[in-house]
Amino acid sequence: MNPLLTQLQPYPFERLKKLFAGITPNPAYRPISLGIGEPKHATPALVIEAMHASATAQPSGFAGYPATGGEPALRKACADWMQRRYGVTVNAATEVLPVNGSREALFSFAQTVIDPTRPRPTVVSPNPFYQIYEGAALLAGATPYFAPSDPARNFAVAWDTVPDSVWANTQLLFVCSPGNPTGAVMPLDEWEKLFELSDRHGFVIASDECYSEIYFRDEAPLGGLEAAVKLGRTDFKNLVMFTSLSKRSNVPGIRSGFVAGDAALLKAFLLYRTYHGSAMSPVVQAASVAAWNDEAHVVDNRAQYRAKFAQVTPVLASVLDVALPDASFYLWAAVPDAWRTPELSADEHFARALLAQYNVTVLPGSYLAREANGFNPGAGRIRMALVAETAECLEAAQRIAEFARKRTS
Repeated sequence: MNPLLTQLQPYPFERLKKLFAGITPNPAYRPISLGIGEPKHATPALVIEAMHASATAQPSGFAGYPATGGEPALRKACADWMQRRYGVTVNAATEVLPVNGSREALFSFAQTVIDPTRPRPTVVSPNPFYQIYEGAALLAGATPYFAPSDPARNFAVAWDTVPDSVWANTQLLFVCSPGNPTGAVMPLDEWEKLFELSDRHGFVIASDECYSEIYFRDEAPLGGLEAAVKLGRTDFKNLVMFTSLSKRSNVPGIRSGFVAGDAALLKAFLLYRTYHGSAMSPVVQAASVAAWNDEAHVVDNRAQYRAKFAQVTPVLASVLDVALPDASFYLWAAVPDAWRTPELSADEHFARALLAQYNVTVLPGSYLAREANGFNPGAGRIRMALVAETAECLEAAQRIAEFARKRTS
């Protein structure tokens, strides 16, 4: 067995399963889960229709192996969306690569760019973070470094506190904007700082932007390639962005997204993927073209989230330290330290007791972060994914509010 597998941490939902072992949820309430970020809004009809049309077309799209690089029509749809969404021009043939969802691509990209033969290969990521970043680093033979974040500044990453000795060995930097779990969006000056560091030390920036289309400000979140263009950079050297249809179009089950940016990196990534066996089904490609070419369903989806958060956030804010995020579909709430016990952190105890008494599942924030410098930035927080319909999320919020009030009364 690959010995690097022993370094992997249990996934957050495995830890949650263990935390909930032995609990019998209150049967007086129907179960509601805010634990996993799995979109529940209706899949757009145009996606289903395109998939059906492709599956029934003659000659059948199932008769041959699909190209790893995807069909030209899909690459063009992705490039056209980049132009409409960000005002960024990318070459569909060399600067766009379809992938089977951003999760698969984030992991495999690290395997492509990390050189484990160099001394102390390092991968830097935010903290809290999406656990794929850590696993990708470890299995590529690199050491993860978790950059500290500042709770007082909406968990903005304190890049200036990362020592030069760490940056000198860094080969890959993962950023996530809008962030999971905080929903924070990186401003242009933060991108400028990261580009300067990348230029100085030569590391690659992988920008995870899968939540970019669910936002609550009037202005859409800034993207990595967009930031490069705004700052007058003449190319996308050492920069790639990852995006997905899962959240944008409510199709997590079809596993479709794309990567765009540095053509040299994407050429190497395509070579890796040719061996990796990760070509996208023609049926999924057809559905993806339809999704990327349509914006009306995205506007409607965003409106649903905005209406939902407008109703749910005030209910939770009346009892917890929580506010409307910049973007994404999560609420990142602090729970009182009084919930902490000798055996459990405050967020773990809160989540366990909430399930037992009110049959609502939330995810402890400490499961989404790592202790660094004696501090776990997720401890004492819970992540709530408002992915279900508004009525269900509102009912869950009302139960949480009642639960919290009983504790403090």
